[in-house]
Amino acid sequence: MSAASLGTALVTGASSGIGEVYADRLARRGYDLLLVARNADRLSALAKRLTAETGRKVETLAADLAVPADLARVEARLKTDAAITLLVNNAGLLSNGPVAEADPSALESMLSVNVTAVTRLAAVAAKAFVERKHGAIVNVASAMAFIDTPQTAAYAASKAYVLNFTLSLDLELKPQGVQVQAVLPGYTRTPMLGGGGHLPAEIVMDVEELVDAALVGFDRHELVTIPSLPDAADYAAWTATRQALRPNLSRDRAAPRYGVGGR
Repeated sequence: MSAASLGTALVTGASSGIGEVYADRLARRGYDLLLVARNADRLSALAKRLTAETGRKVETLAADLAVPADLARVEARLKTDAAITLLVNNAGLLSNGPVAEADPSALESMLSVNVTAVTRLAAVAAKAFVERKHGAIVNVASAMAFIDTPQTAAYAASKAYVLNFTLSLDLELKPQGVQVQAVLPGYTRTPMLGGGGHLPAEIVMDVEELVDAALVGFDRHELVTIPSLPDAADYAAWTATRQALRPNLSRDRAAPRYGVGGR
């Protein structure tokens, strides 16, 4: 596909970290950009830099995706702008600490961004891209989708949702010509992680390398990209085990190991 025909990429959470690097890389690939984040000043500075360095058209839309009215503005743009060919659902919030000690309002805000906004934007993009028979949706989840933890239970659960949502979304959209990808970063040097300096260096990836690997996965049409995973066969084995459970997850009687039931 030529640079002139790539269209516009809408990137959420674009003012820093993973989203900022996605914006940079996509502009250099030839996409025009619509950048969404809460920090209008950072968005504006990024837009000016990328336009100067790449010559691409870069627009900004300051929005807090936890606020329904702001989310609706982004949805409206997705719905009506036929130039948009790629949605990068990157915006996310982190919640640390035991659930029993959490502020319920803070948990609600996190889930509004990590789950509700991701779902609504993907749904709007899916409808638009199916009608155009072209487009792609990238949902940035996390390796935490595979990890149960007492300190980030709600966050990990929200990212497990994003993974499962993406897997099912692919079943719906792939036959209609729409590409879907879930990206699962591990610990990454971003402002959200405080730069990662408090963690062992061997488990923290530079954000540029993370995004570059994710884009290689995108080019290869990987459904799930785990940039730090050395052997893709490990994920394939997990998928096979998951599929093997399916025939026995819903049956007409309890398993004999429970010793209940009269049949």
